[in-house]
Amino acid sequence: MANNSDKEFLETIVKALVDNPDDVKIDRSVDEMGVLLNLKVNPEDMGQIIGKSGSTARAIRSLVRIIGLKNHARVNLKIEEPEGGRAPRSSETAETKPSESLEDLKL
Repeated sequence: MANNSDKEFLETIVKALVDNPDDVKIDRSVDEMGVLLNLKVNPEDMGQIIGKSGSTARAIRSLVRIIGLKNHARVNLKIEEPEGGRAPRSSETAETKPSESLEDLKL
């Protein structure tokens, strides 16, 4: 499985999607389970790679698997989360206590 066409294909797609193509890093490892591609991008570009409800990430994974089938290999994609994890959403930052929300109902 010395064929790196899956890595080159992924790199081409991802660099076309992101605003910081120089920050795209892909590590390829092969084991008994198949090929694993680890993708790291600039934290600002994570939204473009994941897409709305994960639709872009799902599409990229499907395409990479198809390239793997063509080369008779099982290929999986892991998208690395940036350091510090995800930034909290605006709804997650506004913490409300259950008692406060019950008081608002005025039952």
